[in-house]
Amino acid sequence: MKTWLAYAECREGRLRQVALETLGAARSCMEDGDRLAAVLIGDGSAALSEQLAEYECDRIHVVDHTDLEYFNAEIYFHALAQVLEEERPHAVFFGHTAIGRDLAPMTAASLEAGQISDVTAIARTADGLCFTRPLYAGKAWERRAFVHADDPFVVTIRPNNLPPAAGPVAKEAVPVVRTPYTPRSLLRTAVKDVVRKTSGRVDLTEARIIVSGGRGVKSAEGFKPLKALAEVLGAAVGASRGACDAGYCDYALQIGQTGKVVTPEIYIACGISGAIQHLAGMSQSKIIIAVNKDPDAPIFQVADYGIVGDLFEVVPPLTEAFQSRLNG
Repeated sequence: MKTWLAYAECREGRLRQVALETLGAARSCMEDGDRLAAVLIGDGSAALSEQLAEYECDRIHVVDHTDLEYFNAEIYFHALAQVLEEERPHAVFFGHTAIGRDLAPMTAASLEAGQISDVTAIARTADGLCFTRPLYAGKAWERRAFVHADDPFVVTIRPNNLPPAAGPVAKEAVPVVRTPYTPRSLLRTAVKDVVRKTSGRVDLTEARIIVSGGRGVKSAEGFKPLKALAEVLGAAVGASRGACDAGYCDYALQIGQTGKVVTPEIYIACGISGAIQHLAGMSQSKIIIAVNKDPDAPIFQVADYGIVGDLFEVVPPLTEAFQSRLNG
């Protein structure tokens, strides 16, 4: 019997969507008789164990301590290492997030395991598990596998690409293990406070719909119609690097090769030309809608739907139409 471990990432007292996707990814790799364990780490994480227990997992580890209020790779891995020591997992799954990208290589090193990052698909072949990941800013794809199938391995999965764990499911009560956190006195760094700069209540990397603006918004005020549309659709607001460099918005909203990589169901690009650096961060969106007054803008080459026109003349009527439809 093998144990598969999923890191259930949480933020601000709630489970992130990618936490359920890591559970689903691990479950899809398992064979009969294997066991799926999850781990929650953070201040107040114990309150989330009941919610997590509704999904397809067999055991939940909780490491809850005030030292874990803010993410710090050193102390979070110290907490995770205790769970790794107890479970000795065959595989560990993380979300390909800022936290996952920090913890995954530390976990792989501690287990002397191989690692495959930014996985967008998992398939079982005659030779074992095959993991697909993008290369060259999404212009190519590679399929990778671990040579020694019985050795431990670590995987990070890109949010919004793999199906989440099924739930709620009716089953016996899931055992919750409270792993004590032993504070460390020789920390080299300490996080005292976190200043959050976000586009609203919806996280960019997990948003189903994103409304994004480029240099075409012309100013910080130009983002107001986009924010209004995002509010109606329950979407997140993003931006191109051009808009960020021009000072129209904060770099926390940047999408692209040097920003966040997103794969929403719907991506609405307003006033974005479609430079290759921006396409690297959003070209895998399921549906792309472009609004640009330049009919030759490169963004139209990847868009599923395009509107040639001034975003300030197009977006407000769109917002009104969506609001009317939703109210109706």
